[in-house]
Amino acid sequence: MTSAQVDTEKTPEGPEEGYERGLGSRQVQMIAIGGAIGVGLFLGAGANIAKAGPSLILMYALAGVIIFFIMRALGELLLYRPVSGSFAEYSREFLGPFFGYFTGWTYWLMWVVTGMAELTAAAIYVNYWFPSIPQWVTALVFLVVLFGVNLISVKLFGELEFWFSMVKVTALIGMIVIGLGVLTFGFSSAGDTAAVSNLWAFDGFFPKGVGSSLMTLQGVMFAYLAVELVGVTAGESEDPEKTLPKAINTLPWRIALFYVGALTVILCVVRWTEFAPGVSPFVAAFAKIGIPAGAAIVNFVVLTAALSSCNSGMYSTGRMLRNLADSGEAPAAFRKLSATKTPALGIAVSVAFMGIGVVLNYVVPEKAFGYVTSVATAAGIWTWLMILISHVLYRRAVDAGRLPASPFPAPGGAKCSYVAIAFLLFVTGLIAYDADSRVCLYVMAGWAAALGVGWAVLKSRSPQITRDRRPEPEEFDKVG
Repeated sequence: MTSAQVDTEKTPEGPEEGYERGLGSRQVQMIAIGGAIGVGLFLGAGANIAKAGPSLILMYALAGVIIFFIMRALGELLLYRPVSGSFAEYSREFLGPFFGYFTGWTYWLMWVVTGMAELTAAAIYVNYWFPSIPQWVTALVFLVVLFGVNLISVKLFGELEFWFSMVKVTALIGMIVIGLGVLTFGFSSAGDTAAVSNLWAFDGFFPKGVGSSLMTLQGVMFAYLAVELVGVTAGESEDPEKTLPKAINTLPWRIALFYVGALTVILCVVRWTEFAPGVSPFVAAFAKIGIPAGAAIVNFVVLTAALSSCNSGMYSTGRMLRNLADSGEAPAAFRKLSATKTPALGIAVSVAFMGIGVVLNYVVPEKAFGYVTSVATAAGIWTWLMILISHVLYRRAVDAGRLPASPFPAPGGAKCSYVAIAFLLFVTGLIAYDADSRVCLYVMAGWAAALGVGWAVLKSRSPQITRDRRPEPEEFDKVG
């Protein structure tokens, strides 16, 4: 693509123009699976088990149902009009230009701070083997390596993500099988105490009370961040009409197996009272079972989970900045693609901001993870709300005959989206109630104010960005 082509005024299909459709079915499937298995489960579950005990299983199941509602709403929108950078595009179409601008930048923020969290987690995992290496050094090395991968090509990103996800999936299935073996046959040093009754034998299923269990929902929702990443791949998937529905419809069994199933087995094998914040429950469980090198193997797996998520963050932030630039809501330079058809400048700028995570690991290594995860959760909740509200408005337009129906309608229509909206508002209320996590709402308020000022400046310089950019009817024929 030439620079002249890039700088030309875009149609609403412009955000995916010029991208290489280099993500095959197996890669999209694994990106979807990998998005459902992140550091929030591998590391964050330790603190949540200490707060909620076995009832954390129920919290993951409840949140998993809501995530499925969100993904089916997104799936209906994606098949109605598949675009890269879809969250901002649908907000722009159904709620107006400001919401597209706000959602695009907020999703960018979510991935930047998530990247910081993953770099922090990766550094903590490496510290398991090499305690003498400072966290900030490890975080910086990983940041540079993944940056290089994302600059080369989308195919290399997809291939790396495929193998990262393969490691996570294989390891989690292995953990579940070994745990079931311990429960069934009683082998290992954990065999004498492993029992299903561990789920209720120590102060009940809700040992800290229902309220304490509900307070873990904010951490649980962070664990599910990135599951929507499959939507960002729409513009670079070889056959989105086939691969995206398949990826989304397999989400329930992924949640049931990898979250609910894995946590259930671990909490049956090891009493919940033996887990502590800051320690991966999977590493702790394998150490308890006593399998030679088991804890080290699991530590390697959770390291790949952190690197996988950071890799995805670099991928998505570059695409989101290009989408914003395409709409006149970010510097025009972000529109340009490199010779390898990647938004190199957008990725580079995002990586520079992720470098703040390296600084945090230098200044406050013990608190860096907690700081950034709360901000990422708040930004993620906004993104999910925009997907759901856009879906509700889209269904209204379809019912009124103004827009064509999607070939992948969400079950229950807009009803499930209303349920999910109520749930996300409830979680936001929990965040506001908790003094430790409330700070992220202050950060988001400051972010909103900054974006408001930015929007006012944009309007004064380029009044045309406020115009209605809904697709014309003939464009639906192109994608339909």
